[in-house]
Amino acid sequence: MPEEPEEKPPTVTPMRVVIALCLIAPFVAMLWVSSYAKIDPTFIGIPFFYWYQMLWVLISTALTMIAYKLWQRDQRARKGGASA
Repeated sequence: MPEEPEEKPPTVTPMRVVIALCLIAPFVAMLWVSSYAKIDPTFIGIPFFYWYQMLWVLISTALTMIAYKLWQRDQRARKGGASA
């Protein structure tokens, strides 16, 4: 009697979509220059153009860390490990 093959988990999962969004968001924000190519509002004397980009450095770091942790969780779940 032939054994039934193990069913693979789907390649595109909601968690992987969230990971992709976390990694793509900074690119979209930085490539859409017309949204931040202005001087006002200033923050402690720094024009918006500059502080907006520096803010995205911090946001990008946080989003990359989130994506990495979600990726680790996804890989553990695919291998049958604990999902903690």
